[in-house]
Amino acid sequence: MHFSPFEKFNVWRIKNISDKNFIYILSIFIGLLGGVIAALIKNLVHLIRTLLTSSFSINYGNLLFIILPAIGITLSVFFMRYLLRKWVGDGIPTVLHAISRKNGIMDSHNLYSSIITSSLTVGFGGSVGLEGPTVATGAGWGSNIAKLLKLSYKDTLILLGAASTAAMSAIFKAPITGIVYVLEIIMLDLNLTSLMALLLSSSTSVLTSFALLGKDVLYPVNINYHLNYNHVPYFILLAVFSGIFSLYYFKTYVSITRFFRGYLKKWYYRLPIGTIFLGIVILIFPALYGEGYESINSALNGDYMHLFEKTFFYNLNSNFSIVLLIILGVVLFKVVAMTLTFSAGGIGGVFAPTLFVGSHLGLGFALASNHFLGTHFDPTIFALLGMTGMISGVLHGPLTGIFLIAEITSSYNMFLPLMIVSATSFFIVRIFNKYSIYTYQLAKRGELVTHNKDKSALQMLEIEELLETNFRTIKSNYTLRQINKEVEQSTRNLFPVLDDNGNLEGIVVMDDIRKIMFNPEYYDKVRAKDVMLKLKENEIVDIDNDNMEEVINKFNTTGHYNLPVVKNGKYLGFLSRANVLTSYRKLINLFSGE
Repeated sequence: MHFSPFEKFNVWRIKNISDKNFIYILSIFIGLLGGVIAALIKNLVHLIRTLLTSSFSINYGNLLFIILPAIGITLSVFFMRYLLRKWVGDGIPTVLHAISRKNGIMDSHNLYSSIITSSLTVGFGGSVGLEGPTVATGAGWGSNIAKLLKLSYKDTLILLGAASTAAMSAIFKAPITGIVYVLEIIMLDLNLTSLMALLLSSSTSVLTSFALLGKDVLYPVNINYHLNYNHVPYFILLAVFSGIFSLYYFKTYVSITRFFRGYLKKWYYRLPIGTIFLGIVILIFPALYGEGYESINSALNGDYMHLFEKTFFYNLNSNFSIVLLIILGVVLFKVVAMTLTFSAGGIGGVFAPTLFVGSHLGLGFALASNHFLGTHFDPTIFALLGMTGMISGVLHGPLTGIFLIAEITSSYNMFLPLMIVSATSFFIVRIFNKYSIYTYQLAKRGELVTHNKDKSALQMLEIEELLETNFRTIKSNYTLRQINKEVEQSTRNLFPVLDDNGNLEGIVVMDDIRKIMFNPEYYDKVRAKDVMLKLKENEIVDIDNDNMEEVINKFNTTGHYNLPVVKNGKYLGFLSRANVLTSYRKLINLFSGE
């Protein structure tokens, strides 16, 4: 028998290295890969943008603001449609979907597809970020390595989480943020093994990022903040604004996305319409061009002049009311530009746009307060707090927002203001919106895995995979004689009754006909429709509309041990309570590593 090199390695590894130690070794390797991926994507985008902007002068009124993003998105779409022949999904939702529906396994194209498509999209000016694609690529490597080495589901999730941690840590050079991000957003379950894996991958990726990109952080700020209790009401007020704008951000994203998917179903409609409107928005607000790295740094330095550069309203930068209106404009339209980029077919992430909105919201708040209320706030402090508030509200990552800002500022004195803004913003958003921008679509489809093991296990069960089809079907006009023939050939005691089109009409239970089924007097007098049970809505599983939680609820409320399953009214088979519970327990054991 011939064994492949990987099979031979697996045999040797199982004999010589424990599973736990092997995961630690792989986590270090994944951390190295994460740092390389982050550097590669960042440098590719920088290279593309440098080549474009060094050849062309982009000034106000220049149609390149419309043309360049359209070219980048078009190249991305053509790559996916004609070369890859698969659509590259959104970064974090792709990872969450792999966990909830594909046992943590991601398609092999995720090893490189997000690198190419996001570099083209953002390099040419698409108004999205690089964090999502970087995390998706890292997760793709972690997932495919786990698949290659035939790791268990539990270990696959750990490796996928380690890869996601490595990517996020490498981008911001913030090792704790990367770990917290995975625990909050990717929702990896925490135990000693997974924690050590995250620590190893995170630290390795940051060291790799230092080696490849230098020690400069993405958003360098120097602050010397000391808490003033008189500032607390302003922190709370900024948090309220962050919560309100987070809700606007989410609703705008959902509305535009729904419009494009509902009314422009074909990609060749979405591409031109999305890029034209994106170009118009960027033409009016050039600060929305690209991922917004430079704009965020300007806002963190308390500078708003970048919002006027290359614009029609440059000469109005001395009018404070106009300044506030322009800041409000970019805050409101960044999510529009981001969603248009996605809807047109571009690939990117929502993390950087969220930071962009937060930094400018905080900047505008501080400037307005200083001007109208006579305060003397440092705009940098409030720009940072705005970033935290928006991360907490939009991404539902309150701890991620806190640790990201704390790490990039290296200021422990910022913790209390960060906690106030993050918690308040999150609380406001959760009143109105249960799901984040990442989890909304997955939750709607019942595919969201959470830290609740019971709920996650139920959501991972597939009705199709548990369907039992070895039931003999009968027609409603069958006589008892015909029913008896079916009983003789059946191993089950339930007989679904169907009409001529295959629609479920009811069920004949053998116990209900046992007293007459051997009496010849009834053989040709009694028909299936006379003895069948007509089922209520809560006694039937609709495969298109019912998820596994609803199935369990139907088992509990009816007390039945088997429930028929239909699709558009047509009979498919039965679900068995015993089979469902057995599969559920197996998944719980997988989650627990038993």
